[in-house]
Amino acid sequence: MNKIISFELRQRLQQVSHFDETHPDRSRYNNSDYRFAPDAKFLNLAPSIRDIAPRYFEAKKITWHTHANHALSSQVCCLNFLMPLAERPEVLAQLVRTALKSSEVKLLPVEEGPDGRPWYVAFEWNGGGRNFLNEAGPDGSLKRGSNSTSADAFVKYELAGKIETLLIEWKYTEQYGAPITASGNPTRTQRYKELAFAPNGPIRAELGLALDAFFWEPFYQLLRQQMLAFQMQKASLDGATKVRVLHISPSGNRALHRVTAPALRGFGEDAFEVFRILLSEPNDFINCSTEELFRPLISSVPSSDIWAAYLTQRYRYLGGAD
Repeated sequence: MNKIISFELRQRLQQVSHFDETHPDRSRYNNSDYRFAPDAKFLNLAPSIRDIAPRYFEAKKITWHTHANHALSSQVCCLNFLMPLAERPEVLAQLVRTALKSSEVKLLPVEEGPDGRPWYVAFEWNGGGRNFLNEAGPDGSLKRGSNSTSADAFVKYELAGKIETLLIEWKYTEQYGAPITASGNPTRTQRYKELAFAPNGPIRAELGLALDAFFWEPFYQLLRQQMLAFQMQKASLDGATKVRVLHISPSGNRALHRVTAPALRGFGEDAFEVFRILLSEPNDFINCSTEELFRPLISSVPSSDIWAAYLTQRYRYLGGAD
């Protein structure tokens, strides 16, 4: 009998194979083939961003995720796919056009990169430092990438003569099952109870759901991202008339689509379709596979493009080897 291998395990094996080919003598953390030692963690990044990514994080005071040295890190995966495009708006625009199913998208700069040039995508974006979700510390500050709701990436564009923005949530091999740690629920309830449900939040009030129905991943994270988008749109942040959330994950990671929250299972069998149903404005949440967004982009650039070559070599599921 053939044993079914999970998507996560297949990716782990492929990542080890990649690094055995490219960095066979790499320093390992606790002798793990898929974890780099702290002093070698930036080998986990695409070669084209190994210098600029650390400088960007330092300049913007962004916190690296605890497991950024892990070959399956979704933060690192997001950076490898998107950071090389920070100064390539024509390629990024194609991605947004595919996600929105619109040919009229024109990318706009988001912030200044570490070398002083405009960047068309930002990372670990938390609403420009505004305390939209009552998450600021005692000094009123928010830190990108930690202790506040931060989108993995953020883009701004013009569509039909209006400015819109997109919060991008990136997943790779994640899967969920258990509820989030209950000890933090009183704090979560205090922060978000007035921000989750219509008319003051994105979730339909007439469904009669309680906030704690969302205290299961991935729903807790989806809710926070959508609340942030709702508040950013309400404030017309950066002049945006519409703020959406784009969720990106590999099509092979079916475990990520499980409806983990018991109170939400009656709405369907796919977590992301269920989440759309719960929204007052379902089109404010877009779920796309990594393949449907990036395969056309990779095909559109020359075969010598180092960004495309690295992605297809390392993330082999883009070519169907999941």
